[in-house]
Amino acid sequence: MKAILGRQMGMTQVFAEDGTMYPVTVVEVLPNVVTQVKTLEKDGYVAVQVGYEDKKESRANKPEKGIVKKAGTNPHQVYAELRGDEMSNYKLGDKITVDMFKTGDVVDVIGTSKGKGYSGTIKRWHMSIGPKGHGSGYHRGQGSFSNNGRCNNRVIPGKHMSGHHGNKSATILNLTVIKVDVERNAILIKGGLPGPRKSIVTIRSAIKAQKGQPVVKTLIDRTPVAPVESETKAE
Repeated sequence: MKAILGRQMGMTQVFAEDGTMYPVTVVEVLPNVVTQVKTLEKDGYVAVQVGYEDKKESRANKPEKGIVKKAGTNPHQVYAELRGDEMSNYKLGDKITVDMFKTGDVVDVIGTSKGKGYSGTIKRWHMSIGPKGHGSGYHRGQGSFSNNGRCNNRVIPGKHMSGHHGNKSATILNLTVIKVDVERNAILIKGGLPGPRKSIVTIRSAIKAQKGQPVVKTLIDRTPVAPVESETKAE
């Protein structure tokens, strides 16, 4: 399994040569620099820590400066650990680039969902709203707290109540890579991804078995072509 960090930039649509339209999310994937290597002997598990996007050295703390000094790189905005069989081949200071994926790959995307603040049960848990008329005073409540005679000294954990909604880790499985643009450090992934624009996401190989490789049709090449100057000049 392989994985990489990226920043989702927003959604758009691309077209194949036969007119097929793909709704895609554009993910900017700058080179991930390996800043630490976790080994089974020393740390108890195998993984690589990577840094994404450089930042000023004056904004880094002392532990962070010590880590990047060993890796021979600059401080980074985001750090994360990536696991997988193929990730153990990278060494300290190596760069993981977008070309590790290719068109047609099936991937999972992990991100942080949009925060919705403190929400009631209707919005947070999709409960049914109470009757609006005939003198009913119950509209957007969260229901009975009774436990059916079990453990009556408290509310059993797991009761759907109002509270903090969103801003949690979310994973979308089995998304298709429509295009990998190595020159622009970008991946086009079919469909929407968790989280707002400019948020960090982790792209990894799909962990569930696939029945078949998805077919991605050839996209229209919209690369601008430089005008060709005429060889004959008017005398």
